Amino acid sequence: MPATKANFLNLYNHGFARVAVGAPLVALSQPMTNAERTLALVKQGHENAHGLMVFPELGLSGYSNDDLFFQDVLLDYTLEAIAFLKRESKALSPLFIVGAPLRIEGVLYNTGIAIHRGKILSVTPKTYLPNYREFYEKRQFASGANASVKTISLCGEEVPFGTDILLKASDIDGLCIHTEICEDVWAPVPPSTNGALAGATILANLSASNVTIGKSDYRQALCRVHSARCFAAYLYAAAGAGESTTDLAWDGHAMIFENGAKLAETERFADTPVLAIADIDLDLLQQERARHNTFTDCALLNAQEFRTISFKAAPQREGDFGFQRPVDRFPYVPNDDEKLDQLCYETYNIQVAGLVQRLKTSGHNKIVIGVSGGLDSTQALLVACRAFDRLKLPRSNILAFTLPAFATSDNTKTNAWGLMKALGVAAHEIDMGPASEQMLKDIDHPYAKGEKIYDTTFENVQAGARTSVLFRLANQHHALVLGTGDLSELALGWCTYGVGDQMSHYNVNGSVSKTLIQHLIRWIAAKDVFGPDASDVALKVLDTEISPELVPSDDDNKSGNGPAQITEDFIGPYALQDFNLYYTTRHSLRPSKIAFLSWRAWRDKDAGAWPPHMKAADQKDYDFATIRKWLEVFLHRFFQTSQFKRSAMPNGPKVGSGGSLSPRGDWRAPSDGDASIWLDELEKNTPAKL
Repeated sequence: MPATKANFLNLYNHGFARVAVGAPLVALSQPMTNAERTLALVKQGHENAHGLMVFPELGLSGYSNDDLFFQDVLLDYTLEAIAFLKRESKALSPLFIVGAPLRIEGVLYNTGIAIHRGKILSVTPKTYLPNYREFYEKRQFASGANASVKTISLCGEEVPFGTDILLKASDIDGLCIHTEICEDVWAPVPPSTNGALAGATILANLSASNVTIGKSDYRQALCRVHSARCFAAYLYAAAGAGESTTDLAWDGHAMIFENGAKLAETERFADTPVLAIADIDLDLLQQERARHNTFTDCALLNAQEFRTISFKAAPQREGDFGFQRPVDRFPYVPNDDEKLDQLCYETYNIQVAGLVQRLKTSGHNKIVIGVSGGLDSTQALLVACRAFDRLKLPRSNILAFTLPAFATSDNTKTNAWGLMKALGVAAHEIDMGPASEQMLKDIDHPYAKGEKIYDTTFENVQAGARTSVLFRLANQHHALVLGTGDLSELALGWCTYGVGDQMSHYNVNGSVSKTLIQHLIRWIAAKDVFGPDASDVALKVLDTEISPELVPSDDDNKSGNGPAQITEDFIGPYALQDFNLYYTTRHSLRPSKIAFLSWRAWRDKDAGAWPPHMKAADQKDYDFATIRKWLEVFLHRFFQTSQFKRSAMPNGPKVGSGGSLSPRGDWRAPSDGDASIWLDELEKNTPAKL
């Protein structure tokens, strides 16, 4: 159907599924009261488009009943509570899983019962029963691993029973659920591991889990790592207020993790019912599994038989139900001070280590670098200085050249000289105007005849002259040319091919995004790695408008104090383009989904955190038309016009999990590609305006 605002903003139309974990207040040994409280939360989930809700272990009876589980009355009333939930949920959309004790053929099991729209889909018994320290579950329950029955009669219908069951939605691609119970995930090989290998993308854990000092951190680590190893979402719900405190305490800790990232968790020790809600990216999980062939190999080597129960989720696909998921505006830059500090430390040292090793193995003890006074060359020079310090080589072996031409501004030239002097490198200046003029004259360009024609040829003559002289200087001084171009420029093809800034002997910035380089420079300045003078110049560079400075801005062909060209006017804001790049290459998302995520992230500058130290003036929002416009530019440039430059990019270290664009590493694509299907998908599946 054609894209409208109502269906475009609906999360289910972009490969997401809304899930929730949590706990009603427990009424110990009062199954009907617990069922009513559970139903109230399910109704709340129905109103808010929840697809799946997971509740605690033995939640209908209460976990801490001990030997009361042998009482027929408690078991009978539990059956009535299950029948009540089945009956009252017919008109409710969420699939929900509740915990209950069930006696089957004379054996008592601790089970998770999946109910959807008035039908019991499955019953899963607990596999691993803890019987150590405060736990005595083997006193009451039997392990589901030993159960011989495959179906049971429950509330008037035959229901699949066992630990080998997957619940798969027929109308939501990628929504496949496996259920396990509490201790199961604490085992060396949790049952959900096999469930994930069999295809489950959502792993649900109904837990009771009493609280002790430090246990919360361990639970989180367990769930986080398990979700990452299984490329799955892990939903964990623990029992809360109302359980017996005869010997134990409970905190109601519920969490949702996805592929190693925590999406949501409840307040602990709450006195009211709690829910943690998140929108799971099913596309992302399937992409990760497809990309990591180790997962597929493991599934083949450890294949187990599972029964798949199909159900029709029938989610509401019209209307905006909001978005319960953090979307970072800057996927290459953390919002947290501590995480950003660690990221900058690692990035900088990876860059330095790469250059150190290249200099060692090449036998060279000098480099040549062009210093423009802009972001990229500043960062590359800061990397070079640290590398030479580590190698105990004099910084005078860093042959730094500022290469002004027709449009070089006083500001950037001042920055370049200030930085070179502050760092103590061998500083030089070569005016590229005469060489560029000669080339323009030789090729009979209109500019050489007095016409103010500032076309691509005019620009690239300057860029080519600079790179050509750097390579010849390297020959002359037995040095390596250090590249400066960054990941964002490579993605957009915003570099001159061949004898231009696309080429070098080694490039330390090649897998570092423009948005991250800004924070790296600020981090190095804040650490005062090279002294206050260098830090002051580095901070001035951060305040300089990003420009290639190839087109003059006045009649004298001198740009004065400001550039005539603003890079982001041509290729779009780097903030948006780095966002587009990350989700295109790291997760292979459809353009319409990237547009959806971008709008959620960027439409309101006051919603959500910004990376540390960002100036208020730089904190912007973007309307949907702007987001869509620059995404079109990105798709055309990335898929069609610039791959040939990346196919021939120089060596350089991969820095982050966001990937690189090296054809020897993360990204391989035909140089003669066609962007039409990506542009078509965006056109068909996004509205003209919101």
